[in-house]
Amino acid sequence: MVDKFIGTWKLVESVNFDEYMKALGVNFATRQMGNVTKPSQIISKDGDKMVLRTESTFKTTEISFKLGEEFNETTVDDRNCKSVIKMNGDKMVHIQKWDDKETNFVREIKDGKLVMTLTYGDVISVRRYEKA
Repeated sequence: MVDKFIGTWKLVESVNFDEYMKALGVNFATRQMGNVTKPSQIISKDGDKMVLRTESTFKTTEISFKLGEEFNETTVDDRNCKSVIKMNGDKMVHIQKWDDKETNFVREIKDGKLVMTLTYGDVISVRRYEKA
């Protein structure tokens, strides 16, 4: 089920991302960079682990994880989280927890595009990626 996510995905559309970052408490300068960069997500497998690399002109991050197992993650905006990524049907669900807070990203393939829905409280952002 995870194989359909493997590949390089380039951001083509972002809706309500600034509001999402504001809700997380991301500072103005970082939000400005986040709003103008068009990151790529490179999703691959390395043995029994998945690798998710996010590349942009602003910053590059990489996480390596086993599905369903908690791991430490430092986010692009420097939050230190306990994270877990698991498959829920045909969706890849990524949950980040820090300071008694929680956000989640749901990645799914729709019409050949990677659609990522980010939720923090009642703030929702949708980012769409095309295969590069």
